[in-house]
Amino acid sequence: MTSRQLIAGNWKMNLDREGATLLARELGGAVGAAASFEMAVCPPTPYLLPVAEVLAGSLVALGAQDCHAATSGAHTGDVSAPMLRDVGCTYVIVGHSERRADHGETDEQVRAKAEAAHAVGLVPIVCVGETEAQRDAGSTLDVVGRQVTGSIPDGLDGSTLVVAYEPVWAIGTGRTPTVMDVAAVHAHIREVLGSRTADAAGVRILYGGSVKPSNAAELMAVANVDGALVGGASLKAADFLAVARAV
Repeated sequence: MTSRQLIAGNWKMNLDREGATLLARELGGAVGAAASFEMAVCPPTPYLLPVAEVLAGSLVALGAQDCHAATSGAHTGDVSAPMLRDVGCTYVIVGHSERRADHGETDEQVRAKAEAAHAVGLVPIVCVGETEAQRDAGSTLDVVGRQVTGSIPDGLDGSTLVVAYEPVWAIGTGRTPTVMDVAAVHAHIREVLGSRTADAAGVRILYGGSVKPSNAAELMAVANVDGALVGGASLKAADFLAVARAV
């Protein structure tokens, strides 16, 4: 790994404007130049601008939860990568399992979104992960490998790509894989990345799925785990900062 571990908070469809800006203010004031980690937050789209204003001058980066593959056009309700860049985003999550499930997003569509993000200077956080049925069938590595191969554009590197492994069955359930399982999947992702980029060793691979203060230190110490994509625990400053400090 060539850079600090990344702790990214996915706020999903939670909070209101006041809550989002208060949380951002707490985080921005708590993360200093001596931090051993990099932090980013991904608020709901309506709150990107007010959160960006609060975070201005801080060391906390701003991310979005999705983008469209097109730069503009007749796509009601969607948001383009240039728009996200315009309001101050550095990162954008693409291919989250909830997008794949709720909106039927395919690897091809996720890859197009990642390409659109990269084209305007955003860093895509490309999400991959297996369902419980796929895990029980013993196909975790095959599923995750296919998603990595299909969802990640060619030629990106450690400065332009982040991958997040989130086993679908662990998201929001309080359940997590064993340390050995996480190590095996992250090692496999690193190996598969070798076919997508010449800088596989430099790409940060985050773990996500019920990450919380009580398990963060153990998970962040696993080989090839370069940070965390945090859901519920990112909605409270104390919990999110505890996860970050676990690195």
